[in-house]
Amino acid sequence: MLMLFRKRRPAILTLRGWAIAVLQEAAAIRECEEHGWLLDRGDPDARERAMAAARQDPPSDVSPENAVAAIEDVLGSIGDTCPECSPIGDY
Repeated sequence: MLMLFRKRRPAILTLRGWAIAVLQEAAAIRECEEHGWLLDRGDPDARERAMAAARQDPPSDVSPENAVAAIEDVLGSIGDTCPECSPIGDY
């Protein structure tokens, strides 16, 4: 018998992990395809979508204010360029 399995989302164990997942779903951040570093896309609309999601649906046992603070902490800890990628023209 053929059984179809849906891919389950991984359990998120930390508030930071939750914040990263929300930011990725809102397309506010992305990963460097080559090195895996998180990168800020600089999209204010995507950031606002992530903040709205944090306010409306925070993790259980976390206040909306703390959820928004976690989103802001992640955004404050990443840049818009990968530290391992060489700059254009750097040979």
